[in-house]
Amino acid sequence: MGAVKTKRMPRAVREQQMLDAAVQIFGQRGYMAASMDEIAELAGVSKPLVYLYLNSKEDLFTACIRREAKALVEAVRAGVRRDLPADRQLWEGLGAFFAHTARNPDAWTVLHLQARTHGEPFAAEVAAMREEIVAFVTQLILAAAREAHRDPDLPEREVAGLAEALVGAAESLAAWANATPGVTARQAAATMMNFAWAGLGDLMAGRPWSPPEERAGNQVEERAGTQVE
Repeated sequence: MGAVKTKRMPRAVREQQMLDAAVQIFGQRGYMAASMDEIAELAGVSKPLVYLYLNSKEDLFTACIRREAKALVEAVRAGVRRDLPADRQLWEGLGAFFAHTARNPDAWTVLHLQARTHGEPFAAEVAAMREEIVAFVTQLILAAAREAHRDPDLPEREVAGLAEALVGAAESLAAWANATPGVTARQAAATMMNFAWAGLGDLMAGRPWSPPEERAGNQVEERAGTQVE
């Protein structure tokens, strides 16, 4: 009988194994401290094979960022059902975001910390992901605001800043939740809703907060600067 031939693993599967290992090493050790030897060993392949598939440490890191960014965006989009009320849509989206970052803490570290601190090409990849999420959240808030105000032409710019603030707060909260024992994804999402929805709810109801009139502030300054002769 002839020798038994072993079935070769498809390139795409092998490459995903390498990316899995790289995300874990980059997330836990940081980009600078991570070595290709460690990544190859964890993936169960030779270092030359990693270079053959992914060219360099920089290209490997970029591939990790792109894969994890795509996965996060898809998770958030898939978590939102457009037939739900506005607050439920935001709740489901936040729940999907925090659940994904909790299940993939190394990937979130790569996206939120490592990629942003090791050069423009890496930071640009994360910025593109963030823009996509902000645009998605903007549309969620915009649709709710237009419905609440019964104004289909409400300008997008009026809610774009709210989406930026919301996404920024969620990013920081995800990093805190992953580093704090006992905090679940559901608890993090509830914290974010309590932080954001009270203000958004007032806005939807036509009760936005407004800063004090500038004239009143000037009068206070004038009185403070008045001297008694």
